[in-house]
Amino acid sequence: MTYRIVWEPEALAVAQKYAAGDRAGIEQVFQAVDLLADNPRPAGAFTVGSSGIYRVQVGFYRVQYEVHDQTVTVTVFHLGRA
Repeated sequence: MTYRIVWEPEALAVAQKYAAGDRAGIEQVFQAVDLLADNPRPAGAFTVGSSGIYRVQVGFYRVQYEVHDQTVTVTVFHLGRA
């Protein structure tokens, strides 16, 4: 089953800001997030408490997202530097 990737506007705005100084790094982030469509809970993902929020590290960046199995979506809501 392939999940649909949804970026919250705030996370996209941060990605655009970071891309101004590190385009290659942000491209890696987008590629890694695209892989979540096929496997939203990869081996390298950590859960944040018991809230159902996941975190993956991509280079110098940290992506936080939620998996919604009922609607088959992955919502990226935070992008930050590690």
